[in-house]
Amino acid sequence: MIKKQINFLKLTPLFLSISSLLVIFSFFIIAKNGFNYGVDFAGGTEIQVQFNQPVTDASIRQFLSTQKIKNFNVQSFDEKNEFLIRLDALSDLKLKKLTSNFKSTFSSKGFVMRRVDSVGPQIGSELKKKGLLALFYSLLIILIYVGLRFDYEYAPGAVICLFHDVVITLGIFSLLQREVNLQTLAAVLTIIGYSLNDTIVTFDRIRENIALYRDKTFSWIINSSLNDVLSRTILTSLTTSMAVFAMYFWADGVIRDFAFTLGIGVIVGTYSSIYIASPLVQFITKFKKT
Repeated sequence: MIKKQINFLKLTPLFLSISSLLVIFSFFIIAKNGFNYGVDFAGGTEIQVQFNQPVTDASIRQFLSTQKIKNFNVQSFDEKNEFLIRLDALSDLKLKKLTSNFKSTFSSKGFVMRRVDSVGPQIGSELKKKGLLALFYSLLIILIYVGLRFDYEYAPGAVICLFHDVVITLGIFSLLQREVNLQTLAAVLTIIGYSLNDTIVTFDRIRENIALYRDKTFSWIINSSLNDVLSRTILTSLTTSMAVFAMYFWADGVIRDFAFTLGIGVIVGTYSSIYIASPLVQFITKFKKT
């Protein structure tokens, strides 16, 4: 019985057009909205509090005003009576006094201090630069690695695929104005590794099939290779998604943000490893022969 082959390359023009539009739209959104940088990158103080009794964000704002704090933002979580407070950077003495007053004012409400993070503006700026450098160097090293492991025609496809995944993920963050922090950076680097793994598996199968089917066209080999690894790609994505969704729905705080980023990356990375990386290899190989 002959196994039916899906003609992935037939839809290449459509999906490359969709991806191009998504990347352009992501750049537009990022340029228009910018990023909602967390305390890690913007600097300042971030306090996460929780109460056992009902508390309104208005009462927290009123309390902060009595503490002579001018610039602050109060954000409620999906969970009841849990809030994230962002302030300008405070000295250790002022921060200690604020947390002490918080406890005494809301003690009857079952006040719990979940976490306190404080980063100076200079350190935040430095972390932002180092984060961008980490992304740049990771893509550069991947370009060199893929070029050495495979023919150089494969390297641009892998890097463009990863660039596509990162830009769309960051575009969604900018669109939704979700906080971008060190956890987001860690998740983006994880997405790069996940997407690269899928791409390398496909490239490896293409290389094997080139040796096995010397009488076949390169387009046929790519399609056959994508069909060969399709079940593995789907199963890997599903099992990863189950873990990610479990973290998102049952965890909270930074773990939930990390899971949200990974969830986007799994979807975009699975798609790009099939419809972006391999078709680009075909295009570059065809361009080389002309």
